[in-house]
Amino acid sequence: MSETILPFTLEAARELLVRLVEIPSVTGGEDEACEYLAGALSSFGWERAGRDEAGNVTASRGSGEREILLLGHIDTVPGGPLCRVEGDVLWGRGSVDAKGPLAAFVLAGGAVAPPIPVALSDEWKITLVAAVGEEGDSRGARYVIPRRDPTACVVGEPSGTEGITVGYRGYLRLRLSARDGGAHRSGDAGPVTACLLAAADVLGQVERSENSSKPVIERPSGAVIAMWGQEEGERAGLVDIDVRLPLGADPGAWARELSGSAEKRGVHVEVVSSMPAHLVKKDDPLVRALRVAVRDAGLTPRLLAKGGTADFNLAAAWDCPMAAYGPGDSKLDHTSEERVDLNEYLKAAFILKNALENFIIAYDSRLEGRGYPLRACL
Repeated sequence: MSETILPFTLEAARELLVRLVEIPSVTGGEDEACEYLAGALSSFGWERAGRDEAGNVTASRGSGEREILLLGHIDTVPGGPLCRVEGDVLWGRGSVDAKGPLAAFVLAGGAVAPPIPVALSDEWKITLVAAVGEEGDSRGARYVIPRRDPTACVVGEPSGTEGITVGYRGYLRLRLSARDGGAHRSGDAGPVTACLLAAADVLGQVERSENSSKPVIERPSGAVIAMWGQEEGERAGLVDIDVRLPLGADPGAWARELSGSAEKRGVHVEVVSSMPAHLVKKDDPLVRALRVAVRDAGLTPRLLAKGGTADFNLAAAWDCPMAAYGPGDSKLDHTSEERVDLNEYLKAAFILKNALENFIIAYDSRLEGRGYPLRACL
């Protein structure tokens, strides 16, 4: 890839991602990585950078009323392979999920320069948020959502250079618990057994609702994510269940139905948290701009709807043009094989830069009739 594609040297662009991956930032321990990123942003064209009260790294360019918000996350799950570079491949936790997309945001947002006779600062603002806590309770995004009202939002998640993610399933977290004052198993199987049987009932009910012929975003699934039990003395049991909700599912209705099934076993059910699925339309203006940019890079764009859940679902509250995009193979998320091709990372940054410029030009042209080519709308 030519060094003239982006206004930064390839060495600097690669070093940004390598350094981010080298610095551990497991959810709850993001400070060192955040401080590094905040200090590096001015070298990549960002005018203002710092951290907000939630701990997120934030940066911006321009000061216009129209805002494109690039919402990435800097935290990771634990574990992963040793951070190392082998040829053009970077190994390490976060290289895919989601420091690769975040670093691509830094490059692309810092390079955006729409070829229009109005300076970026006059009408538009590009904002970067490197959120903390996405792999946990999404506290970083939850802090940002009510404080922003962007014109458009790109969420940083791996899709590959040609992929554009337009939807994620929702989720429902249930906690099943029971306890008693103590008894003998010969007379009463007890709360641990009750919780396990109730969990089996819930997961069986979810499984019966699944239709494997449908796309993943239209199918539910369930899994146990934690369990604990005590049989000696005062007996107690606990099982945490993660139910992935299909498009159109009402989390409240699912919670009531599944809770009813579990409560028949004599267990207490707590709804820990929930989030509905979200899908943007294929003709969303930002999705179109990304499709054109992918095609202009010589690739065939693919629209993706994923089975997980991301800050994308929270950002749906903005009701603005939105998509998720970033380098990396999402099948490597959270695995011991997590790695990204550094050339793919640079190409994704270039594609995103062009997509943002296309979106700005098309948006201004539609609103104000300036007559610029509506390439992003084709």
